[in-house]
Amino acid sequence: MSRAAFSRLPVTVDLPLLLQALAAIGKDEWRGHFNTNYFAGDWSGVALISAADALTELSPGLGEPQLRAPWLRDGRWQQALHDLPLEIVSARLLRLGPGAHIHEHRDYDLGEPEADLRLHIPLLSPPQVDFYLDGRRMPMAAGECWFLDLSRPHRVDNHDTSTRVHLVLDCRPGAWLEQAIVEGLPTTPAPDVGEGALQQFQRLVAGDAGLSKALQGLADTEVFIARTLELAAERGLVFSREELRAAMRTGRRQWNEQWNA
Repeated sequence: MSRAAFSRLPVTVDLPLLLQALAAIGKDEWRGHFNTNYFAGDWSGVALISAADALTELSPGLGEPQLRAPWLRDGRWQQALHDLPLEIVSARLLRLGPGAHIHEHRDYDLGEPEADLRLHIPLLSPPQVDFYLDGRRMPMAAGECWFLDLSRPHRVDNHDTSTRVHLVLDCRPGAWLEQAIVEGLPTTPAPDVGEGALQQFQRLVAGDAGLSKALQGLADTEVFIARTLELAAERGLVFSREELRAAMRTGRRQWNEQWNA
């Protein structure tokens, strides 16, 4: 049986305690994410638990889980997560600064048989942060715990003026966790597939012959993207270059799937 793409889990965390522990993290402890081609702006992290053989504390590894300095010196992390029925092999704080973007990508290793399962617990979750998984906006709120199948296409856009911070846990598959993912919480809101600025502009192009003509024949991808952003902005519709790139990739993927079915 295939696993769900996402699931909100019946997990209760002590959010005030986690926020106290987060506030104790020093500014100089945050490290830039190792996948430098995957983002624009501030995407940084602090390792709490990571593999002993990892190239950096934020990088994946195959070695035994090693407790890192922030975890060892501050018992609030252990206290907040102590009662969770999880075998945690990696725990990281991941921060996305105002105006930053994580470009669409896949974590292919998470799709392997017996791969660890990745959980997200939002700690700071401003309203204008959009986390898209398979084109659907995940309605994650602070203090909730979500499983996300990040071997699927995903991206994050922080349009807010505040920082987003998630506690990200990689856990070994186990009977309780697998069942919790299958069942999920019945009160979970559905992902948002509503019309955003990009979708509004696409609809305008489809119904406006002059607008459509202005974009036709622009064979150079960068020229097409620049012109699209310009025309959209003139109409009060603002979206990022990476949002447009992701939509173009999705369109090509859907076209290929249609003709290869």
